[in-house]
Amino acid sequence: MNPIALVIHFLDGTEKTATAVAADLIAFESRFDLSVVKLESEVRLTHLFYLGWHALKRSGETDLEFEKWSESVSTVSFGTEKKSKG
Repeated sequence: MNPIALVIHFLDGTEKTATAVAADLIAFESRFDLSVVKLESEVRLTHLFYLGWHALKRSGETDLEFEKWSESVSTVSFGTEKKSKG
Protein backbone atom coordinates (compact mmCIF):
# COMPACT_ATOMS: atom_id res chain seq x y z
CA MET A 1 0.00 0.00 0.00
CA ASN A 2 1.32 3.42 -0.90
CA PRO A 3 1.39 6.27 1.60
CA ILE A 4 -1.90 8.17 1.87
CA ALA A 5 -1.78 11.95 1.52
CA LEU A 6 -4.30 13.84 3.66
CA VAL A 7 -5.34 17.47 4.03
CA ILE A 8 -6.57 18.44 7.50
CA HIS A 9 -8.68 21.58 7.91
CA PHE A 10 -8.98 22.93 11.43
CA LEU A 11 -11.84 24.95 12.90
CA ASP A 12 -9.52 27.96 13.33
CA GLY A 13 -9.05 28.13 9.54
CA THR A 14 -5.57 26.61 9.43
CA GLU A 15 -4.68 23.65 7.27
CA LYS A 16 -2.03 20.95 7.52
CA THR A 17 -1.01 18.23 5.16
CA ALA A 18 -0.02 14.82 6.47
CA THR A 19 1.12 11.60 4.91
CA ALA A 20 -0.01 8.33 6.46
CA VAL A 21 2.84 5.83 6.12
CA ALA A 22 3.32 2.22 7.21
CA ALA A 23 3.22 2.93 10.97
CA ASP A 24 -0.04 4.87 10.58
CA LEU A 25 -1.63 2.24 8.33
CA ILE A 26 -0.73 -0.54 10.77
CA ALA A 27 -2.20 1.45 13.67
CA PHE A 28 -5.36 2.02 11.61
CA GLU A 29 -5.80 -1.68 10.90
CA SER A 30 -5.20 -2.55 14.55
CA ARG A 31 -7.68 0.04 15.85
CA PHE A 32 -10.49 -0.68 13.39
CA ASP A 33 -9.80 -4.34 12.54
CA LEU A 34 -10.22 -3.29 8.91
CA SER A 35 -7.81 -3.51 6.01
CA VAL A 36 -6.61 -0.15 4.73
CA VAL A 37 -7.45 -1.42 1.25
CA LYS A 38 -11.14 -1.12 2.22
CA LEU A 39 -10.79 2.67 2.49
CA GLU A 40 -11.53 2.99 -1.21
CA SER A 41 -14.95 1.39 -0.88
CA GLU A 42 -15.87 1.75 2.80
CA VAL A 43 -14.34 5.04 3.93
CA ARG A 44 -15.81 6.66 7.02
CA LEU A 45 -15.01 10.09 8.35
CA THR A 46 -13.60 8.53 11.51
CA HIS A 47 -11.12 6.58 9.38
CA LEU A 48 -9.77 9.72 7.71
CA PHE A 49 -9.67 11.66 10.97
CA TYR A 50 -7.79 8.81 12.67
CA LEU A 51 -5.21 8.50 9.90
CA GLY A 52 -4.66 12.26 9.91
CA TRP A 53 -4.31 12.36 13.69
CA HIS A 54 -1.99 9.38 13.81
CA ALA A 55 0.28 10.83 11.12
CA LEU A 56 0.50 14.15 12.98
CA LYS A 57 1.02 12.43 16.34
CA ARG A 58 3.77 10.22 14.92
CA SER A 59 5.55 13.23 13.43
CA GLY A 60 5.31 15.22 16.68
CA GLU A 61 2.89 17.82 15.30
CA THR A 62 0.29 17.14 18.01
CA ASP A 63 0.42 15.77 21.50
CA LEU A 64 -3.36 15.60 21.91
CA GLU A 65 -5.21 12.33 22.17
CA PHE A 66 -7.48 11.46 19.23
CA GLU A 67 -10.83 12.50 20.72
CA LYS A 68 -9.53 15.86 21.97
CA TRP A 69 -7.68 16.53 18.69
CA SER A 70 -10.82 15.77 16.65
CA GLU A 71 -12.66 18.57 18.48
CA SER A 72 -10.40 21.06 16.67
CA VAL A 73 -10.86 19.61 13.17
CA SER A 74 -13.37 20.70 10.55
CA THR A 75 -12.62 18.16 7.81
CA VAL A 76 -10.02 15.68 6.62
CA SER A 77 -9.81 14.78 2.96
CA PHE A 78 -7.56 12.87 0.64
CA GLY A 79 -4.72 14.97 -0.74
CA THR A 80 -2.29 14.36 -3.54
CA GLU A 81 0.98 12.59 -2.87
CA LYS A 82 3.99 14.28 -4.41
CA LYS A 83 6.16 11.86 -6.34
CA SER A 84 9.79 11.91 -5.26
CA LYS A 85 12.50 11.91 -7.87
CA GLY A 86 14.87 9.04 -7.76
